[in-house]
Amino acid sequence: MSNLFIKNIDVLATPTASGGWQEINQAAIVVHDNRLEFIGSMAEVTGWLASHPDLTFSKVIDAHGCVVIPGLVNGHHHLYQTLTRTIGTGHGKILFDWLKFLYPIWARLTPEAVYVSAKVGLTELVLSGCTTVADHLYLFPNGSKIDDEIEAAQEVGVRFHPTRGSMSLGESQGGLPPDRVCDPEPTIIKDCIRAIETFHDPKPFSMVRIGLAPCSPFSVTSNLMRESAALARQYPLVNLHTHLAETKDEDRFCLEMFGKRPIEYAESVEWAGEDVWFAHMVHPNEAEITWLAQTHSGVCHCPSSNMILASGIAPIRQMVDQHVRVGLGVDGSASNDGNHMLGEARQTMLLQRVGWPGFESRADRFTVREALALATIGGARLLRREDIGTLVVGQAADFVAFRVDDLAHAGGLADPVASLLTCTPGQVWLSVINGRVIVEHGQFLPFELPPLIERHNQLSRAMILG
Repeated sequence: MSNLFIKNIDVLATPTASGGWQEINQAAIVVHDNRLEFIGSMAEVTGWLASHPDLTFSKVIDAHGCVVIPGLVNGHHHLYQTLTRTIGTGHGKILFDWLKFLYPIWARLTPEAVYVSAKVGLTELVLSGCTTVADHLYLFPNGSKIDDEIEAAQEVGVRFHPTRGSMSLGESQGGLPPDRVCDPEPTIIKDCIRAIETFHDPKPFSMVRIGLAPCSPFSVTSNLMRESAALARQYPLVNLHTHLAETKDEDRFCLEMFGKRPIEYAESVEWAGEDVWFAHMVHPNEAEITWLAQTHSGVCHCPSSNMILASGIAPIRQMVDQHVRVGLGVDGSASNDGNHMLGEARQTMLLQRVGWPGFESRADRFTVREALALATIGGARLLRREDIGTLVVGQAADFVAFRVDDLAHAGGLADPVASLLTCTPGQVWLSVINGRVIVEHGQFLPFELPPLIERHNQLSRAMILG
């Protein structure tokens, strides 16, 4: 058993289950193994420690000059795409053109490439404040498996929600991807069962939970959507995930292919409920936002990706106001080219303030704390996690500290919590995941980064050049 003491925190800030915020100045945290044992002020911890005279600490960290918040939750990613950053984004391509350009390159993925790219992306995410990651791996060429990225996540030490994705509707059947990156549906279902029964852990504080994630309406059949939903619901806390309503092109595809708009199509294949969350949801109408709220279906907002691919601005303000479950994601590293969750929270705040056609720009439309809530408790709710997303005694010990006494935050001490997003988002100074210190004094601890980066770039060049 181990005990960890974080003391002299300038501000500890956490969203609450009731929708507010709790903020404690000059705060302290005590961690026992992987559980939050004490949350309070330095004055309070003195008395608490006196009542536990036999308690000893394996590590004591002085967090003077820091703001501590719950670990950020990334609700949507494609980690393998770190291998192909800038290729499609540098010249400017919209989603369908971007995908068609990259599918042939991604067909060269190998098991090592999946493993190494996941390790790179997850490390970058951890350094940005992320402690829980949901990934969407939907193509498996050359013997690649979801196992490859799970191995990487275990070495990084991150809490991981890999979703076993799939593509079965190739160009010959009217889909978008080439046939060679699609798989037969019986093979897909068989491997989904294997992944769940090998890795899925529904217990509290679990570090790996599997989801099922047919890729999109334009890359899988209706039959696979239904079968995946039925399969997932045979197991506890196996969630369902897919892309939906991302672009106007997708609207047109669904109307031509199915005679339905994307959300109507999702409902027709039994994709609704608290076990479902959709990536993007850029183009819902008012009635569809109401449907999302009434069915308790979740939405993962990916602002940077939606901007770089010119997909549009998701109406997050309206979704939040109607109590839709909303979280945040960085999306794939080839449609964002970055893995910075704190930065994504900032983009969310800014984009909702800018507005979109029919909604005037308003600086008061979205606050810092609303954006941070989406990145923490919002993401936890997307994944149906009740043990993360807030800093409360009894919760999992997932939290991060950012320095606010550095150059980038100078003059921001009137509201140090706000400075996390209104000033330039930084890297974490401290990251604790499941009670384990992963980043300390800004240094990533699990392994050396230069050899990983070098091998990643070798694999990237090999994939791109063929």
